[in-house]
Amino acid sequence: MSDRATMESIARLVPHGARVLDLGCGDGALLDLLQRERGCTGYGIEIADANVLAGTKRGVDVIQLNLDEGLSIFGDDSFDVVLQIDTLQHLRNAETMLRETARVGKLGIVAFPNFAHWPNRLSVLRGRMPVTKRLPFQWYDTPNIRVGTFKDFEVLATRNDLAILDAFGLQEGREVRRLPNLRAGTAVFKFERG
Repeated sequence: MSDRATMESIARLVPHGARVLDLGCGDGALLDLLQRERGCTGYGIEIADANVLAGTKRGVDVIQLNLDEGLSIFGDDSFDVVLQIDTLQHLRNAETMLRETARVGKLGIVAFPNFAHWPNRLSVLRGRMPVTKRLPFQWYDTPNIRVGTFKDFEVLATRNDLAILDAFGLQEGREVRRLPNLRAGTAVFKFERG
């Protein structure tokens, strides 16, 4: 998720001056934006060597860590905000990492491809797995371990005693607040421990 409008929509959810942990930070673009435009500090977590190097070149502090191993190196409430932007669907332990996000951060923000977006539904109705801008891989070569929907995350949040503070969809950089499960390719949630 690298387009500017999408990053700005997510950045608006992060309080000015927040201490941020960005899980699966990629090349560090979002954390860089948060540092420059919102006065935030913090760290990115990334596993890929090239992304660690790219983030470091941007001036972002990046820790190389496999998220499937958890966040035990961080204490409770170590950060104001923990981000999981396009990360949750790649993790084997998604529910555990969601709980860890709520443990180490006062606020959590997640964004992931919404499998219930109408073009995806249409593709499945036609008998094929969707291939879209947000889900650009064939079923057999996708890096996504799981697919989820806007509604699925609401259920998961409730099950894990997370209070949703804000929720909306993103479609081509625009916020979608009416029928986001149907009308948006990306689901975005801001939450705290309940």
